This record gives sequence, C-alpha cells and structure tokens, in this order.
Amino acid sequence: MGVGKLYTSSCEDSAVTVSYRLHDEIPTNWWGELILLECRRINDGAGYIIELEDKRRGNCYLRNQVGQSLSKVVPCYRYNFTGTSSLN
Repeated sequence: MGVGKLYTSSCEDSAVTVSYRLHDEIPTNWWGELILLECRRINDGAGYIIELEDKRRGNCYLRNQVGQSLSKVVPCYRYNFTGTSSLN
C-alpha cells in the first residue's frame, strides 16, 4: 500500500495522511481504497483531493466501507474512493 495525503477541497491546510491502494487507473475512471493513518472519521461524499506517493492529485468521492472498523479502541475506518477528475 502507498502512503499519500487526503485534503478537503476547500482547505488544503487540513491534510490527513492515508494508506491507499489504487485498484484501477484509467484516465477517466480510477478507484481504490484507503485507511486514515490518523484514526479519525471523515464524512462520506465528494469534496476531497487525494495526493498519491508520486505527487499526482485528483478529486475523489469517498464512501465508508460499512462495518470495517479496524480498531475497537480508536476507530480507524476503511474507505473506498472513486476519482471524479483525472490524476495530474
């Protein structure tokens, strides 16, 4: 898994470090899954920018994998992401 950053599209100062796996990468259709390394919950939906290890960025939509908490003490959630723009 790669390590990248997840930003809200409205504020690039609020980066969250993520571990991600890119499953498919077609210029108009890319998707994968990620885990927040800072163990905090974020909202599902659009409005996020993911930055990959190779510094490429793209807008994406997040969806929580229901019931996929990785830790019982401090919940760490697994998310699916789907690209809504090209990776640049």
